Amino acid sequence: MTGSEQRTDRRLEQTIRDLLERRGPTATICPSEAARAVYQGDGDGWRSLMEPARRAAQRLAEAGEVEITQGGRPVRPAEARGPIRIRRVR
Repeated sequence: MTGSEQRTDRRLEQTIRDLLERRGPTATICPSEAARAVYQGDGDGWRSLMEPARRAAQRLAEAGEVEITQGGRPVRPAEARGPIRIRRVR
């Protein structure tokens, strides 16, 4: 992993924390919100940050900082397939 990729990963993790902090205690966010906030450019280039954003959410979930949900229910990060949401740990 390059230094640039590591910096992007850390920015995605912090952006997920920041987005959740600005929302209500039961609110969720989509990884795309973090990808869009971190992406520095025009157009839909943020899409290239979707998988890194999902991985950042997985790391935060494994650290016990957030929960990953599907259909409103927590799922194990490694088992999440398809669209996910991220929320504070309840």
